[in-house]
Amino acid sequence: MSAPTRRIGSLTVSALGLGAMPLSMGRGEPAPHDRAIATIHAALDAGITLLDTADIYAPSWDTMGHNEAFVAEGLASWDGDASQIAVATKGGITRSAEGGGRDGTLPYLRSALEKSLAALGTDSVDLYYWHRPDRSIRYAEGVEALATLQQEGLIREVGISNANVEEIDVAIEVLGEGGLAAVQNEFSPTFFHTSRRELRHCAEHGIAFVPWSPLGGTGGGASAVGERFPQIRRIAEAHGVSPQQVVLAWELSLDEHVIPIPGASRPESITDSAAAMSLQLSEGERAELDGIIA
Repeated sequence: MSAPTRRIGSLTVSALGLGAMPLSMGRGEPAPHDRAIATIHAALDAGITLLDTADIYAPSWDTMGHNEAFVAEGLASWDGDASQIAVATKGGITRSAEGGGRDGTLPYLRSALEKSLAALGTDSVDLYYWHRPDRSIRYAEGVEALATLQQEGLIREVGISNANVEEIDVAIEVLGEGGLAAVQNEFSPTFFHTSRRELRHCAEHGIAFVPWSPLGGTGGGASAVGERFPQIRRIAEAHGVSPQQVVLAWELSLDEHVIPIPGASRPESITDSAAAMSLQLSEGERAELDGIIA
């Protein structure tokens, strides 16, 4: 099934991606193996061509790469053309028996990327994000590390995650205008106060803005979004769709550079989310929803 597309640097991807994290961690136990693979297949069958993962998406510190392995297996076992699928992963957060930390140095990111490539079963990754800032180094140093790995052919496009406007500007300065492909930040009807500026700033520079937890997160925000916002529930009822579809369709209407990545741990969830790519909201409905973040 074909879907509307958007751009992430040189990549052409579906307007929505699959956030694969809930397959490996979040509320409760990881998804059972067969259901995890079925969820990835359902996303691909629905026309989604962007799969988002990270090395730390794992049920425990000593199983890093767990989610990347799910993504790799899901792609390898799918009966469609996997060459058209873009995979994004992330590095820069450490996990150990003692806890977690940050490391944005070139040696660490190189080591993390090499492990990610092994887990994904590939020689290069389509999009690689610096997952979270490492406050022990200059921000430019972490971006320079990504640029080095890109120059070596290990990654195709560079992204940063959980970044503010000032950090986006540093990345643009290091990589040059057009060199930063994507910014992945939290953004939803329940979380927007610190990310509206970044969304607009990315639009000004032609950078894809990729909302994570676009429905409000796995802690109950996503499932209760229609209860929390009566206007979302009312519009959903008018269209005969889920409140989650309305939220995603609204986010897609904000700008052509917005590419939400709803998480899912069941095939039914991502199939429902993917339908948002064809949901048309009226100008009045969009204006009403815009009022949530006004």
